[in-house]
Amino acid sequence: MSGRRLSPFFVPVRIAILAFLLQTSFLAAAEQPGIVLREFIYNEAPFPECHASTIEETPSGLVAAWFGGTEEKHPDVGIWVSRQENGKWLTPVEVADGVQYVGVDGKPHRHPTWNPVLFQYPNGPLMLFWKCGPTPDTWWGMKAQSLDDGKTWSTAERLPEHIDGPVRNKPILLKSGVLLCGSSTEFDGWRVHFEMTSDQGKTWQRTPAIHDGKTFGAIQPTLLRHPDGAIQALCRNKNGEGSILSTISKDDGKSWSELTPIDLPNPNSGIDGVTLADGRHLLVYNHTHRGSGSPRARAMMNVAVSSDGINWKPALLLDNEAKAEFSYPAVIQKSDGQVHITYTWKRQRLTHVVVKPAELVLGEFKDGQWPLE
Repeated sequence: MSGRRLSPFFVPVRIAILAFLLQTSFLAAAEQPGIVLREFIYNEAPFPECHASTIEETPSGLVAAWFGGTEEKHPDVGIWVSRQENGKWLTPVEVADGVQYVGVDGKPHRHPTWNPVLFQYPNGPLMLFWKCGPTPDTWWGMKAQSLDDGKTWSTAERLPEHIDGPVRNKPILLKSGVLLCGSSTEFDGWRVHFEMTSDQGKTWQRTPAIHDGKTFGAIQPTLLRHPDGAIQALCRNKNGEGSILSTISKDDGKSWSELTPIDLPNPNSGIDGVTLADGRHLLVYNHTHRGSGSPRARAMMNVAVSSDGINWKPALLLDNEAKAEFSYPAVIQKSDGQVHITYTWKRQRLTHVVVKPAELVLGEFKDGQWPLE
């Protein structure tokens, strides 16, 4: 069936309808207890697609980063950054690309970039980690740092061989001063391991993979802290009909327990969590299963809260639209106690949500399903 061009009259009408529906969605989300603000980080950008955001608090405000370009895996995909000034997000700036060299014809030879991760050292630099390479099973780790809260960045450096840095989710700083990073590889099955640096990324140690990648295909761990000093990692599950996977370390990340499923689904999509100042854990994820050709694999973005990291209660439904994609969340708690969440909105924009965790009203799951009423 051939398409027909809309008349000039219908174009503004269509735009107005879309704007109304978007505003209605935002208002519905804002009506949920705990939500303070919901917005896009940008409305227009020089790239058509975006994905895999990260967010961090600096002494002068919030900074967010993501990868953007023609589409995921395209060589023109670079790492973009936006900073907040006076509560407003500034125009995104590309701070890293995958250019390897410029040919004799003057054209750059480049690879796509992937999965940026921001981390602010106390009284130190703002770190930016990302991946570069043709595919996730061949990429390598990169890093840069900023001494002015993300305004300018140092020259990009490649991490040592077999070190990827935090593969998608933020690291945590241990009392010892060691930065513990959840990492993973995809070239020999999907396998989780952990990397550590005690000198802001100059030198590294890496644990062996904590599983064989056969019983479970797991990647992209997010780290939670427990009162007894244990560290819990929740992981993405390659089995899209399975559950989020959990593992525990009682020796600051040197060794880990076997991966076990928890009672939250995972449609083979990224997750991110944070341990709140009040000791509870907050997780942002897709409460869906991939299934066989399911159109809802990433069509719902959810927030759950737990006191022990195993048993969770529903807290917020951030987005829910059949056949749409809402994915790859990032979450932090600022020094003022508010929680900040970012995630991919239909691969077109990045949603930013601000939450007051003390005002969340927790519900109950119904036979494992998200309560929609």
